[in-house]
Amino acid sequence: MTSPQASSIASRTAGPARDESPVVLGAALLGFFLISLDALIVTVALPDIGRSLGGGMSALQWVVDGYALVFAALMLSAGAVSDRIGARRAYGGGLVLFALASAACGVAPALGVLVAARLVQGGAAAVMMPASLALVRQGFPDQAKRARAIAVWTVGGAVAVAAGPVLGGALTAFAGWRWIFFVNLPAGLLALALLSRVPASPRLPSRLDTAGQLTAVAAVGALAFGVIEGGEKGFGRPLVVVSLLMAVVSAALFLATQARGTHPMLPPPLFRSRVVAVSLIVGFTLNAAYYGGVFVFSLYLQQERGQSALHAGTLFIPMTALVAVVNLASAKLAARFGPRVPMVAGQLVGASGSLAPLTVSPHTPVGAVAALMVPVGLGGALAVPALTALLLDAVPADRAGTASAALNTARQTGGAIAVAVFGALLSGADTFLSGMRWSMLLAAVGLLLTAGAAATLPSAGLRPTEP
Repeated sequence: MTSPQASSIASRTAGPARDESPVVLGAALLGFFLISLDALIVTVALPDIGRSLGGGMSALQWVVDGYALVFAALMLSAGAVSDRIGARRAYGGGLVLFALASAACGVAPALGVLVAARLVQGGAAAVMMPASLALVRQGFPDQAKRARAIAVWTVGGAVAVAAGPVLGGALTAFAGWRWIFFVNLPAGLLALALLSRVPASPRLPSRLDTAGQLTAVAAVGALAFGVIEGGEKGFGRPLVVVSLLMAVVSAALFLATQARGTHPMLPPPLFRSRVVAVSLIVGFTLNAAYYGGVFVFSLYLQQERGQSALHAGTLFIPMTALVAVVNLASAKLAARFGPRVPMVAGQLVGASGSLAPLTVSPHTPVGAVAALMVPVGLGGALAVPALTALLLDAVPADRAGTASAALNTARQTGGAIAVAVFGALLSGADTFLSGMRWSMLLAAVGLLLTAGAAATLPSAGLRPTEP
């Protein structure tokens, strides 16, 4: 479900000699593959991690959300950091930090250490994401060649998302769960070797919105903590109540800083467009359904149906195998019918896939369960490229980078919050199956609502392009 990102995130950098282009693309692609892979590779390994290091549902949720939340919260500022110190330096620093954090995850002696290392991983990934696109812009100054390079870069992320559960299951089964993190080290070293051959990037003036960044981290982190801990220990506990109140206050402060700040991360005028607002909500909901669904089904297949990590990973192949192909089909459909058609259709397909698990019983064959998950993956793959194109067409060119970063943030936040909420539903339900049904029903309702909102967007500006 990885979407094409706007090349304009990185459009402010200059390009080196063309001979360096393949090296630049290789370095950028490897890093993007790694940060996309680590969003899902850990999910299938959660039961083994729990048995090895101890901890209940909330602790395992933090193994997933520690990465996703920091990734999402720092995404908006990371582009400014990349501009200020240069894309090559930012990317290299992010790669080194990501590799060190991966090694720390692999040797973690306790669950708390693992979660802390995952937080660092997420921060490194946030720096690497915009810097990798800046490197692509740097290596491909020609617009046509740059478009093809970004398409390759995007497919790399799609392949990583598709491979995550399968590779995670295989590594856990044959080498142990720690190798889902150690596998990052050789790929990271190769990316650094390629990066050493890339010319230095220019440094550009860029200002950080410190107040906005701090309040954004506080709001997202406090919300996730409150939901995760409340689901396992009860929402009436004082610490949970305080955390949720802190999330509300921090969110209000964030909105205030954006409205009054001189250099806000999210300029308020950008969100006066209904197309932009709906696009961000759709992106949030699509990732919530996909990442939340993978989290729930990974636990269900192993804890409730007794499947090994390897078998559970292979059962995700039908759901993920066609993601990259459907991404490309979505672009063609958007070119012929306009972006609204595949965007709405994808959400409806995803909603049908989220409703299908309501029919699952303790005796449903696991192969049938795997088949029921397929529409969730295909729906997102169909909707996200069109969604990205729609959003970028709706904003001025000088705001495209900010809009794309906002979409990435919304999507990552959606996945993280879904893991928190679905985990709370699983913890609070009488049976795992009941919690799973409520989780997927919530995902389906969200997708149906956002599909309705997308279908009512004004037709102006949403016309298909000429074939």
